[in-house]
Amino acid sequence: MIAKIGRSANLYGALAYNNLKVENENGKILFVNKIIETANGQYSVAQLAQSFATYLLANLNTEKHTLHISLNPDPKDEVSDDKFREMAQQYMQEMGYGEQPFVVFKHTDIDRSHIHIVSVCVDEQGKKISDKFEKMRSMNLCRELERKHGLLPATDKEHNQTDKIFKPVDYRAGDVKSQIASVVRHLPNYYQFQTLGEYNALLALFNITTEKVEGELHGKLQQGLLYIPLNEKGERAGHPFKASLFGKNAGLPALERHFEKCNTALKDHPTKQTLKAAITIALKTTSDEQPFKKQLAEQGINVVVRRNDTGRIYGMTFIDHNSKTVWNGSRLAKELSANTFNNYWNNNIKPDIKEPLTLQPKISIPKDTDDLPAEEPHHLFDFLHTEKHEDGLIEALGGLLPEAQGEDYEEQDFANKMKKKRKHKRSR
Repeated sequence: MIAKIGRSANLYGALAYNNLKVENENGKILFVNKIIETANGQYSVAQLAQSFATYLLANLNTEKHTLHISLNPDPKDEVSDDKFREMAQQYMQEMGYGEQPFVVFKHTDIDRSHIHIVSVCVDEQGKKISDKFEKMRSMNLCRELERKHGLLPATDKEHNQTDKIFKPVDYRAGDVKSQIASVVRHLPNYYQFQTLGEYNALLALFNITTEKVEGELHGKLQQGLLYIPLNEKGERAGHPFKASLFGKNAGLPALERHFEKCNTALKDHPTKQTLKAAITIALKTTSDEQPFKKQLAEQGINVVVRRNDTGRIYGMTFIDHNSKTVWNGSRLAKELSANTFNNYWNNNIKPDIKEPLTLQPKISIPKDTDDLPAEEPHHLFDFLHTEKHEDGLIEALGGLLPEAQGEDYEEQDFANKMKKKRKHKRSR
């Protein structure tokens, strides 16, 4: 069994990431410790967060106060819910967190049975719980749990498998099919996109592309998808895989339903104007592609540029990790189409675009924040006053899986910069 311990400054993000699995029927809450009970046994993120409030208020100086732990048995192990509960309790007790509030989630959206535990590392008196020799203690405890419950012992190979989650595909590492599966099975659960082109722009961040294929079967026209691994240059780096290998959610019918659903949800989405304003400002204050991308990256926005063989730009897609939405440039505004960027960057024809008067913030600030201290390391009041923390998923994933945030994948970096930006705005 492999245990992964992540720390972050975003309790809400960790809770929201796991509770989203429950809401989408891809997970369930197995066990809670020192959590305020609800009448029906079901919880919203805000209800869960309330149980941690007194602990975080007792210590405003520990920034990375949130623990996000995953316990991952071997895929061949058959672990019952009761056994998972027992292992979670013993693990938290022996790691020094047995008296803390914590929530145990079981994820059921992949074949590998595993649990996530969310807690905090400051006690009710505000004292930070020691993490001295944490990795060694965790490793020894996992070996003990393996022996006690008859689990297969962890190996380097299995450790590497857990590191593949939410990580760009590396065609040289082998088992490409499994790497692609860990991405395509989950992206539609978290991101909104309306076309296959926008989906491909998102997949490109993970070194994957997909292509539509057509054929005739029993006299009827059939359509399907192929998923293809890419190298660092965006070139094909292996043979294609049929979508059916990754389950129904990776297939064309499911994606088309997702497109339709997102089309309705994003029709009047407030993110559209905010994103348009950010892109317009970046376009007016930079003169080339790389500074433009860098400026937006600092705000948590990826830019995917598509060019033909002659270098002409024919596609511009913007991926906003704050709102988890993907937008084709022309869908945001006519003046943000690929033609505008091609004329500017390739032909030095500067666009005539009026700069927005104001750029609305992505995060709403509660009215009573004027009475709060100037510096709040963990923004406790933000997630107690709102049901949606904008960079929750990014930081939740990054905190849990630090190895998965490699040089080619900058989500965690985006989240950190967004956090610094919010602090700067508040201090002003």
